[in-house]
Amino acid sequence: MDIRDLDLNLLLVLDALMDEGTLTRTAQRLRLSQPTVSAALTKLRAALGDELFVRAKGVMQPTARALALRPAVASVLRTIRLDILSMAAFDPVREMGAFTLSLSEIGELEFLPRLLDRLGREAPRASLKCVVRRPVDLELAMDLGEVDLAIGYFPDLVSSVFKQQMLFRDRSVCLVRKNHPTIGAEMTLDSFLAARHVAILPEGRTQEVVELGLAAQGLTRCVAVQVGHFVSAPFLVAQSDLVVTLPRPVAAVFAQICDLMIVEPPFAIPLIEVKQLWHKRFDGHPRSRWLRQIVAENSQNRQSFGTELHGSPELGEAAQDRQHQAAVGGRGIGPG
Repeated sequence: MDIRDLDLNLLLVLDALMDEGTLTRTAQRLRLSQPTVSAALTKLRAALGDELFVRAKGVMQPTARALALRPAVASVLRTIRLDILSMAAFDPVREMGAFTLSLSEIGELEFLPRLLDRLGREAPRASLKCVVRRPVDLELAMDLGEVDLAIGYFPDLVSSVFKQQMLFRDRSVCLVRKNHPTIGAEMTLDSFLAARHVAILPEGRTQEVVELGLAAQGLTRCVAVQVGHFVSAPFLVAQSDLVVTLPRPVAAVFAQICDLMIVEPPFAIPLIEVKQLWHKRFDGHPRSRWLRQIVAENSQNRQSFGTELHGSPELGEAAQDRQHQAAVGGRGIGPG
């Protein structure tokens, strides 16, 4: 087939249908009628000589041919958007695409509400797509342009192909159920070590700040259960005498949801550095620069939780360390 015979708009339909799984949702995403999307799929099938999608269990399942095409289609569309269309000055009001973010759970709690509000005001026709990528997969996804930004705590993401900006640092606190038999408003080191703990180690993560803080003092805690997600931890704590140690903003939310008590840890824990990371290939693109700017601005204006730090890009690491040491009584130790 001659490339002149292929309408590139059909690739938008193919890409959206891969994500959405139904003609109705694809039409809504592309702001087209369902018959238009159905007609585009018919043209794609004829042009590429394959069914591409078959209906199963109420959704359109991609064929092997469609799955094989997906990386190439995504790359073509991203190249058109970023290397051809976006090199002019970026106008967020006219942006109709999706900003794709890889967020940790901390990132979702910290960023999504304010970011959605900001996009609604400045880029009302754009949308947000949040995905989860393991560090080993994130480099390729960002190189292909499938992910615009990674936001959160990513201690294992150290590839030289990324650029990064530290947005702020969060300190850690402990959560326990109210009327805990051995822990009150203040926790001693002995009661912390005697307690049984929930450890949170998301998939692909090899570093946990609580263990780093304990190891710096030659201590270990008793881990009763290890989970891969933050969301289950407060419910485990609410129904037991377990202790969980979390970033303070997350703990503040969970304490309200499950009626738990926030207690300061009895030893210094390294600060959690929340960053935004992007691929060097897209460092100069106006669209990417605009997105990074509003993420940074929202971070500087985030709600304050107690004495936690506001790690704006202008605040040097040494100054932030001094603030943290003051907050924990001068016993602060630097991150890992």
